[in-house]
Parts: sequence; structure tokens; C-alpha cells
Amino acid sequence: MTSSTPRRTVLAAALAAAAGTAATAVPAVASGPAGRDRAPGPGLVDNRFWSSYTDWRCGTAAGTKAVPGHRPGLVLATPVGRLDHTDPHTGRTSPWEYAGWTSPVHTPAVPATEVVASWNARTPPGTWLQVELSGTYSDGTDIPWYVLGRWTSGDGEADIRRTSVDGQGDGRSSVWTDTFAIDDPAGGLRLRSYRLRLTLYRAPGSGLTPTVWRIGAMASDIPDRFTVPASVPGPARELAVPRYSQNTHVGQYPEYDNGGEAWCSPTSSQMVVEYWGRRPSAADLAWVDPAFADPQVCHAARFTYDHQYEGCGNWPFNAAYAATYPDMNAVVTRLRSLTELETLIRAGIPVITSQSFRKEELTGAGYGTSGHLMAVVGFTVDGDVVANDPASPGNEAVRRVYARREWENIWLRTKRYDANGKVRSGTGGVCYVFWPVRTASSQHRALRSLGLL
Repeated sequence: MTSSTPRRTVLAAALAAAAGTAATAVPAVASGPAGRDRAPGPGLVDNRFWSSYTDWRCGTAAGTKAVPGHRPGLVLATPVGRLDHTDPHTGRTSPWEYAGWTSPVHTPAVPATEVVASWNARTPPGTWLQVELSGTYSDGTDIPWYVLGRWTSGDGEADIRRTSVDGQGDGRSSVWTDTFAIDDPAGGLRLRSYRLRLTLYRAPGSGLTPTVWRIGAMASDIPDRFTVPASVPGPARELAVPRYSQNTHVGQYPEYDNGGEAWCSPTSSQMVVEYWGRRPSAADLAWVDPAFADPQVCHAARFTYDHQYEGCGNWPFNAAYAATYPDMNAVVTRLRSLTELETLIRAGIPVITSQSFRKEELTGAGYGTSGHLMAVVGFTVDGDVVANDPASPGNEAVRRVYARREWENIWLRTKRYDANGKVRSGTGGVCYVFWPVRTASSQHRALRSLGLL
């Protein structure tokens, strides 16, 4: 296996069934049904993040308070309740006191079929946080509160186990690991508005608190499409991003998703974290076998691992990991075109992208995958994609150049045919974007133009 655990296996099957799609043969050239080859429009993706002192004060606080500064945040001030929580992954029941914050209602510019949340925080040992989403359907009825993650930046004895929550749904929508999704988008139902709720927990009487610097979500309604129109290449640029192979770590720490063969997401995340000049300390890495090369990749796998999903590919957990480093922001979003990705590269911001493809669909990859992440670090003078692809035999082989048209299509499509001719889902432009709190003016403009600030 050259890539991570299949990222949306259940969701892909559910969406294919809902759309009533089927296939009997794999097309030599993927060309979608009429009306599906639509260019990504400006209204297909909506980003909303709360991160300023004003943002935190505009929400509804229940025992939390906003803290000003160069990086405003939210902390637990006065507990409003106490509960006993049994961690399903350790079996331990522990008491916790808690406080909460609920965002204002946000109405996305696009009535959405999917929502993915992101948060940037740090939780001292003995603290953790929970992120939930609720809202209103397009028919005016209510969406229940769904848990989008129970998260801690550590995994010591005083911590819960970082986890998504399975089995959530109301017959109209569901949560698939980290993604809220309308069950039958073909029926026309959409999410019209939403709120996010943060609950901060700590050991009773400890006086500790998580600190949350950013929370928000990407809401989208990407149309079914097997292909997307070709974009016009922009200027060439390549960023000096460190190169790490996940395959260097095959067999290492199999308790984290079977070891390196499935670590495409944390390996990519670590490459970009280090591009921004951050990395774990020697003390952080003391637990790693000193015989292992690139121990920071093992560290990233451990601290992105989702104990329910049993993998390191939880999208928000990877963003949250990146943001535990000093003064780092990180979000999960969708970009609408390769041109938008070029905007970030031109500003000096690498992007981690999620895609799936058959071996013959991406020339030079040498593998096929039902879900894989890589770091896009540049574009050639011909507009081809320069990627640090962790599914490489060693660090020296990580830099790859992929044909623009092939890569653009496999990343932006929402439907694809697998090797058996069955219709599966594509990610439709999902990516992680990491950047420091203090940015150059060109980076600030690029991020703002895409709704990430």
C-alpha cells in the first residue's frame, strides 16, 4: 500500500448509491456526463473562521473568556459544569469540569452538501476540547448537534485519546469521520446555516485550560463532475520544502495505522511545518527509536492519529497538529481551481492536497490509490505540478513533476472510476493550508483572497 488508509470509503459508497450511479467500464479518457464538466464557480466554497478578539467576544460564552494579544484566543475561565467521561479507547472514566463557547449563526454563501471544521489550539496535559456543529436545513428544519472531534494535543496518561465519533446521523445527514455530509444531495436538501460549539475540559480543580486561537469551517457544494476544464498555467515557482518519504518508515510504530506505509498525511504535514521553520524539539522526539531516520515523521503520525478512525488521515487533526507549533495557523479547505493553488504557491505558501486515482491516471506516480496526500511545492515553466510526494521509495525520490492536466483533474473531480469500473467519489479540491501568524503582505493578500483570513 503506497498511500494512506482509504480516506472516504464509506462516504464514497453512500454518495454513489444516493446518486444512483453505476459503471460497467473504465473510460480511457474520463469525460463526465453532460452538465458535470463545470468550471468551479465562486459560490461553491465558503470559508468562515473565528480568530480575532472581536470574533471571540461575538460568540456566546458559557464560562469561557476571550484573551487579547498578538494571537487572541479563547480559554476556560469559570467552569459551568462537571461530568464523568468514559474514554472508549482506554476504558477509563474520569471527572472533568468544562465551559463552552458557541459561534454566531453563519449562513454560507453556498447552501452546502458538506462541511469540514478546523481548529487551532493547544491543550496542556489534563485538558481537552470538543468541537460540534449544528444548524438548519434548507427546508427550515433543524440539524442536530454533531461531534466533529474530541481532540487533545497530547496523549499522556492525563489525556483522553484523540478521536472522531462514529454512528452520527439523523436520516438526512451524517458525519463521516471528520466531514458533515448531506445523505442524499441529489434530492436537493442542503445545509442552509450552521453554528460551531466548543467545549473546553480540564481536570477538576487544576486551574488548567486549553487555549483555542482559531475555529471555523469550510462549507461547500461541489457539483458531480468526472472532469474539470483545463486552466491556463501561471508563472513558474518552486518552494524549498523539506522532502520526506513515508516509506522510510514502513513497519515503524504499527500501532499508528500500520506504520509508514499509511503515513502520507502526517508526512506531508511535517514537510510543510518544517518549511515554516518549526519542528519538534529533541525532548519531543525522545520517545522515538534513535535508529529511525527522520523521527519527526513518526512524531507527526503519533500526534495526528485518530483512535476511532484508526488512522493518521483525519483532515482537521492534521491541521490541528500543525497549529500546535508556535504561531502557526492551519485550516482544511477546498480550492476551486489550480489557479487558486498557484496563487498560494506564488505567495510562498505550499499546499497539501488530497486526491485518489488509478495508476494509469497519473503518469510517473507508479501507484494507484483510493486516498492520498502530497505537498504541492511549485509549478514548472510549462505549468506542470511540482509535488513532494511522500509515496516515494526514499527522501531523494520525493520530488515529482506531474502533468498539469492529469493532476488538475484527479484533484478537482468529485467522481471517478475505480479499477473495477465502479463509480467512487473524489475529494473535489480538498487541501490543508498552513501559514504563520505573521506573514508577508503578499501572503496575507493571497490568503484573504481565498477567504482563509
